[in-house]
Amino acid sequence: MKGIELPPVTEDFTADPVELFFDLAYVFAFSQLVALLINEPTWTGVGKAALLFGLLWLPWQQLTWAANAVSGNGRPVRALFLIATVVSIPMAASTSTAFAGGGPVFAIALAGIMLIGFRMQTLGTSEEFDYRDAVYSWIAPNVVAIAVLVAGSFFDGTVRLAFWLATAAIVLWAMIRAADNEWLVRPGHFAERHGLIIIIALGEVIVAIGIPVVAALEKGDGLSLATLLALLASGAFAGLLWWAYFDRPSPGLEFGASKLEAHEAGQYIRDVYTWAHAPLVAGIILAAAALEEIALHPRDTVPFEFRAMLAGGLFLFLVGVFFAVWRAFRAQARERFVGAVVIAGIVFIGADLEGLVLLTLVVVAMFAVLIIEHRRVERYRQHAELPG
Repeated sequence: MKGIELPPVTEDFTADPVELFFDLAYVFAFSQLVALLINEPTWTGVGKAALLFGLLWLPWQQLTWAANAVSGNGRPVRALFLIATVVSIPMAASTSTAFAGGGPVFAIALAGIMLIGFRMQTLGTSEEFDYRDAVYSWIAPNVVAIAVLVAGSFFDGTVRLAFWLATAAIVLWAMIRAADNEWLVRPGHFAERHGLIIIIALGEVIVAIGIPVVAALEKGDGLSLATLLALLASGAFAGLLWWAYFDRPSPGLEFGASKLEAHEAGQYIRDVYTWAHAPLVAGIILAAAALEEIALHPRDTVPFEFRAMLAGGLFLFLVGVFFAVWRAFRAQARERFVGAVVIAGIVFIGADLEGLVLLTLVVVAMFAVLIIEHRRVERYRQHAELPG
């Protein structure tokens, strides 16, 4: 267990299996957020879920940045990840009760993972690339932030909310400040880790839409045609989200990062991955709550709250990609922005439509957005004589 394996600065690598193991706790945490949204489909409930997601995003990002600097298959790093995974389980379990009695468990577990990440990050330094000053400039304000987080968990109501909002503000300031430093960045690892968390979120969509199947089979009623069609439409929805991210944006963003100098890389990764991917993942979770409601009641009209979640989730997802592409290439994925507005219009105008019909229209509109974008990009490539 002694020593730490540091790969060469120029060597990229893929995510280690222990990183994927750590992500499993986020399947649990995301399911808790969906449950919170379903049980409290109000602006207050959405606000709580948004703040909790932001807090959950912090330790995941911390370990992603830390693992990017060191070799993930080194035994000390694997040991730290395994400890963090154990600690993440009570964090995930207490997510839905974080604003009630589970607040201290949630905050202390989250703080523990952050501290593990800080330790891991300090291991990633060598004579070849000594970035300890950058790491310590990031860690110092975050120690204050997690102290505020834990202290706030022992209060109730508005006081706890104020403490946790202050935590988010401190971390945001630390991100802005730390990105001015020179960081060790391996683009392939960052791209893979963020692709995997997208898949984790999409997995929650599959879990959400599978609930009607379980309920119907447990009752012995079988599956109605409407429920079966709603499940197929929900599966198509999840598949289109996968395609909308992994077909062009994911490899393109990784390519953009690979062309940067070291002093630019930190800001790029912060903007394109740490920031722009947050609404991507949050949007998938928000939409999952709406899909569960539609799959449970496919022949009913969709309540306004869940229509808002469906439109808002897709808007966050599409605009997240729009911002990432613009930041990476100063190019506008305009079909995505226009599509987000059009789909929002369909969802809100279709207040009298059955859930199955509404979801089908959304799937068709999303498919049309991707086809139109694909044709435009292909025409541009052919005109510019760009390689595939």
